This record gives sequence, structure tokens and C-alpha cells, in this order.
Amino acid sequence: MAQWTSAVGAAQLARQLRAQQRPAGPGTRRPPAYRALADGIRLLVLEGRVAVAARLPAERELALALAVSRTTVAAAYEALRAEGFLESRRGAGSWTAVPAGNPLPARGLEPLPPEALGSMIDLGCASLPAPEPWLTRAVQGALEELPPYAHTHGDYPAGLPALRGMIADRYTADGIPTMPEQIMVTTGAMGAIDAICHLFAGRGERIAVESPSYANILQLMREAGARLVPVAMEEGLGGWDLNRWRQVLRDAAPRLGYVVADFHNPTGALADEERRRALVDAARSAGTVLVVDETMRELHLDEDVEMPRPVCAFDPAGSTVLTVGSASKAFWAGMRIGWVRAAPDVIRSLVAARAYADMGTPVLEQLAVNWLMRTGGWEEAVRLRREQARENRDALVTAVRRELPEWEFSVPGGGLTLWVRTGGLSGSRLAVAGEGVGVRVPSGPRFGVDGAFEGYVRLPFTVGGPVADEAAQRLAQAARLVGSGAGAGVEAPRTFVA
Repeated sequence: MAQWTSAVGAAQLARQLRAQQRPAGPGTRRPPAYRALADGIRLLVLEGRVAVAARLPAERELALALAVSRTTVAAAYEALRAEGFLESRRGAGSWTAVPAGNPLPARGLEPLPPEALGSMIDLGCASLPAPEPWLTRAVQGALEELPPYAHTHGDYPAGLPALRGMIADRYTADGIPTMPEQIMVTTGAMGAIDAICHLFAGRGERIAVESPSYANILQLMREAGARLVPVAMEEGLGGWDLNRWRQVLRDAAPRLGYVVADFHNPTGALADEERRRALVDAARSAGTVLVVDETMRELHLDEDVEMPRPVCAFDPAGSTVLTVGSASKAFWAGMRIGWVRAAPDVIRSLVAARAYADMGTPVLEQLAVNWLMRTGGWEEAVRLRREQARENRDALVTAVRRELPEWEFSVPGGGLTLWVRTGGLSGSRLAVAGEGVGVRVPSGPRFGVDGAFEGYVRLPFTVGGPVADEAAQRLAQAARLVGSGAGAGVEAPRTFVA
């Protein structure tokens, strides 16, 4: 059986290789043609532009597309096989790989231990402090409304009826008619996606994911036994590459597709309406269910950002699109309330399956979110959250550009993250060196499949002012250590390769 899960055409690969070429400086010695080709393909794999386990074109096809000899392509493929970046089997072709033992940092996203807060600047978690006084007011309001619920069993597997109705009304007000029966309240967005994966994608099922994508969701899916099929994003803030999505949906036939349409984590990309409609149509045709993560949707930071309609607007019945929302990013990470919007029969199935998982979501927190949404406190809290994130983003961008001018990134119009290309330095080494100098940052491979994005780090908008300046200075110190080779003997933390 072939080990590849997607394919890249000769013309497409040739375009990507030409796009990454840079003019050689004066006196620069050019490598042999086969070596340059092998290095180009290897870089595309490490940066996630070509997926791991993607079938490459036959030697003759790629030679024609690049206008080089077949011998050059054969030698490049052989070099990649020797380095562990290509595997082949007679009759099955050749597909991309990552060498065994390639460092994949396992830390950098979990909460920083309290004892380290005084000495370490935490750029690991993309979460901000609670927008007071709204957290306190919401909890006080919830306590006042709690007594009637205290006289019940307190078990609401689908969520409190009042909150289900409130969330449904918000979708309806956004132009997407929704009934409470189309809503299930969950314990955060992670709880929602975990329930969806267990219902729709058993062990061994394929799930198409953006490349890069949110690290914690990728790990959740791996642990559920899914086979992840990465679909490369366009450069910068371009968002989804629809041609690649159509190809993966056609060739890999994934059961699920997981996407973040609104201020994508980690790149910050915002998918336009044309892409949203096209992806829904392609998924429907392929029989793939789209899981759309909307947790960043309300965090538009610039006034000129025009928000497109939600993805579920192009599938109002909820049969192809399962929408996941949450209070954790827009309000506070400590408020572990999420929800799923889907067709009523899907919601019933999710609720029935939940009886063997977490049973339900805490009543008091549901009452707090319901109070916020009913009283207008939600809008005020989100406004405060946007202001803080905008200030932090601008401060961080200024500081990184000043201290690390060779690092490249596009500034997103919303969300909580900056996706940064580190000027050729290893993101894994930067993560290790950063902890040594007092700044904690997750490296790019956390957000890819099987070792992609080694030359990236993710920087969240969680610090501002002088702290952002200090964070950038510590990152620059870590970069100097890595660039000089001082950190080369330190083994990067690892996790398994799914």
C-alpha cells in the first residue's frame, strides 16, 4: 500500500521552486543543479509548502516542467532519499518525508508554571488576562441566577437551554437562521472538536488540516488516531489555496476538514467570502464534513477590516459545516465555554456520545456567559479585548522589527498571533535558546505535520509596552546564540511523529 496521502503536480512544484529562488550575490558559488533542486524541495517540505507524505511527480514529468535533464531530477531525488526527505517504492512512486529524529518541540503552548512568571516572558499561550470588570460582574450575575438550577440535577448534556437559545439568536441576528436545537454547549472549543472527531473520524480516518494549523488541535487529532493530511496555505495572509484543497479532497477523500477561516491561528489570515463559498462547495461534493473554528472571529483589530459572512452562511442547514465557537479567546481562557452549531441530527448524535465523555459543561460558567450575552456585557468585554490586543500587536511588531530586522512576517488585521519566518534560523533551537535567556516561544514545527515549518516561530499579542521591548531583546539574544552555533549542542525537546 502506498504511503502517500496527497500529491503535488509537476507544474505546481516547478512554480513553487521558481518562486523561492533568490538572485545569487557577487562571487557566490552556485551548487550543482541536482543539489540546488534537492535543497529547494527540502526547503519546501520544511516550510510546509509541500506536505509531508505528498507524492512527487515522476522524474520525467518534473524534468520537463523545469526544463532540466532527467538525470538532474534523478540525482536530486536520490540525494533527498539519502537525507531522509524522500521515500520510494517500486510501483508506488516517491513521496516526501522527514528524517527520523527530526526535532519537534513538545513544549511552548501549555501554561507557564506560576513559579516561572517572575523571570520568564511567556510568548507560548495566545491568551490575555480577563477583561475586568466584566468577569467579576458576569460571575456575580451568574450567582444570582443559580438558585433555581441548584434545585435540579444540574446535568445538561446539550447545555443550558437559556444559553443554547442565546447563542442561536446571535447566529440568527448575523443572518444565519438558527434554532436552539442546532447548538450544543461544550467545555471549550477543544471539547467541541474532540467530540466531533470521536463521532465522525474513528482511528485511521483521514482529516485534512491547514498547514500550518493550531498545534493543540493537531495533537488532539493525532491522539484520537486520525491520519492528518496537510493542505498548504498561501504565503502571507493569502489564506486557503483552493486548488490544493480541491486536490486533497478529491485524492485523499478525508472524512473531516479542519479550518480556521477568521484570523487563522497561527498565520492571522482572513479567508474572503469567495474562498469560503468555494471550500464549502468542494467539501460538499467530496462528502467531507468541514469543522470551522470561529474562536478568533470577534477579534478584528483594525477599523478597515470588513468581516465576511461566517462559513456556515454557505451551508445554513449545518450538514456540511460544523461551526465551533468559544468564549476563551474573545473573552478569557479561564472561561471554558464553547459550542457547536450543526444540523439538529448531528447535535443529537454529539449529545448522545457525550454521555461517555464529560457528561456536560459547568452550570455556573454557562450562566456567566449567558449573563454577558444577554446584558450587552459581552460586546463591552470584547471591545476591551480588541483594544488590548491591538496595542500589544503594534508594540510587538515595532519591537521585533527593531531588534530582528531580518525576520519576516505579515501583520494581520485581527486575531492574537504573528507568524514569523526567522531568517533561516531553526525555530526549534530558538525555542530552546529562548528559555535559556528568559523568553518562552513555540517553534514552527508545533504547527505543522511531521516536522514542517522549522524556520518559523509564533509570537502572540500577549505582551505590550516595555515587556514587548524586553521580549524582542531576549529573542534577539536567543537568535545570536543560535546563529553563532552556541546552542547547537542542546537537544531540542521532542514529541512523536504521527
